[in-house]
Amino acid sequence: MFKSSLNTLEQFKRILLGLPSDCYTQSCSVLSNSTIGQHTRHIIELYLCLLHGYEVADVSYDRRKRDFRIEQELPFAIQQLEYIQAHLERPNKPIKMSYELGGEENNLDSNYYREVMYNLEHTIHHHALIKVGIEHFTRMQLPESFGVAPSTMQYRETCAQ
Repeated sequence: MFKSSLNTLEQFKRILLGLPSDCYTQSCSVLSNSTIGQHTRHIIELYLCLLHGYEVADVSYDRRKRDFRIEQELPFAIQQLEYIQAHLERPNKPIKMSYELGGEENNLDSNYYREVMYNLEHTIHHHALIKVGIEHFTRMQLPESFGVAPSTMQYRETCAQ
């Protein structure tokens, strides 16, 4: 689980570092006018929220700190990804998750490993969207696995045999 998460984040860093400079913050019509930077911020903020809530075992992705520098400054986003990579691997423990649904606060019991897996799946989902944006703006060659769930990659390999 940690290996997949760290590899996914490393792949993401390499792709971001290869983007043309104006691509990261440019509004993209095929992404409902959002930017690659905004999707990047969203990914990073959820991981940071989990890491910062680990010690007190209380996490609310809804109440995460929103840091707009991440979506506007690619070098800062890369620093945040490196921070996540350096601090992600931790022992499992119970965590209380809080969500606001329909105007009400809801609490769920979870654990750190479960939330790392959630963040991995969430990241892959946003990578698929980011891939659409990158392909809209550039002719950059992206890895076949970017934005694709590991289980889908395994399934494709099985079908090809």
